[in-house]
Amino acid sequence: MLANGKPELLVPASSLEVLKTAVVYGADAVYIGGEMYGLRAKAKNFSMEDMEKGIKFAHRHGKRVFVTANITAHNRDLEGVRQYFGELKEIKPDALIISDPGVFAIAKQVCPGIEIHISTQANNVNYMTYLFWQQQGAKRVVSARELSLEEIKEIRKNIPDSLEIETFVHGAMCISYSGRCLLSNYFTGRDANLGACTHPCRWKYYIMEESRPGEYLPVEENERGTYIFNSKDLCMAGHIPDLIEARIDSFKIEGRMKTALYVAAVARTYRQAIDDYYKSPELYKSRVDYYMDEISKCTYRQFTTGFFYGPATHDAQIYDNNTYVQGYTYLGTVGQASEDGYVPIVQKNKFCVGDTVEIMKPSGEDITACVKDMRDKSGAHIGSCPHPGQEIEVLFDDRAEEMDIIRVKSKKQGL
Repeated sequence: MLANGKPELLVPASSLEVLKTAVVYGADAVYIGGEMYGLRAKAKNFSMEDMEKGIKFAHRHGKRVFVTANITAHNRDLEGVRQYFGELKEIKPDALIISDPGVFAIAKQVCPGIEIHISTQANNVNYMTYLFWQQQGAKRVVSARELSLEEIKEIRKNIPDSLEIETFVHGAMCISYSGRCLLSNYFTGRDANLGACTHPCRWKYYIMEESRPGEYLPVEENERGTYIFNSKDLCMAGHIPDLIEARIDSFKIEGRMKTALYVAAVARTYRQAIDDYYKSPELYKSRVDYYMDEISKCTYRQFTTGFFYGPATHDAQIYDNNTYVQGYTYLGTVGQASEDGYVPIVQKNKFCVGDTVEIMKPSGEDITACVKDMRDKSGAHIGSCPHPGQEIEVLFDDRAEEMDIIRVKSKKQGL
């Protein structure tokens, strides 16, 4: 728990830009990955320079930063891990997230002043496991996603208050136990446990009878479809009281490959939900529909409560497609305004002069605005910004301030 008695809201970041967004939009802590030894090799990830900048930015705002180093390490990785931790020691992240005992031992040797948190990849499903890791020197253990709230409560009863419980409350679910999947390595040679997962759980599958090569038969459950491994996304925004009652110390959001819009929308919504509950349980209860509506404005694969209320059933799966629902499209994040009112934006998706957009603010306010004018990097006035990553300045007919997110309702609902 935080010093104010509330659970920590822990939010992912894929880049320095997204880290700043997470901090401004309500995160108490942010977890990030470096260019090596985390489980999101396809994410942008942080250079050591950006990691240092991100840690300093977070600390200036009174927030914390955790660095993932949760691969299942092979012999060839160990010397590199040691050197990497030596570099991390100099920039002072608040914690390292680790799953491998060998990597844990190196972290203790090289970074004795940095907290160690045990990743969900370590399959943490009982209180003796929690106690074991505490005896080794861990400050926090991340629960396996397969645990129910009742099991988490049982763990809490049997461990000291000083040992923190971190639990995923929102984001993508893995088809394999605690994310320890071998499918990607088997099919493509890219190992999920080394951070290179190709997400074969989202693929469409057929079966082939041995004596009829080339004749593919669809894998179906009744008439619903063939995406047999494709889980819905976890969402507990409507169940905050139950999470608090379980005495979970940190509410963790999944998504280190997500955009600033996703991070802003999810962080802001969970921040509001947690704070509303502590103001008044009745206030929280009256706004549950609002939280769910806000969460639905970013990309997601329908929602489930996962294992929190018992074993997952067939209702937790999506059988007919592997696409996201996309409520809104991310256009860019606002920089510091110039004297004439234009604000700089690095374009994430095309929009045009005359378009109606939404300005999303960290406070929770959303403003509908019109794009009055646009100019390119040279100062020339332009009617649209068709080039990905284009640096532009935009004039809106309403106020847009630094770190506001510009978004527009999506015409397409699938991705």
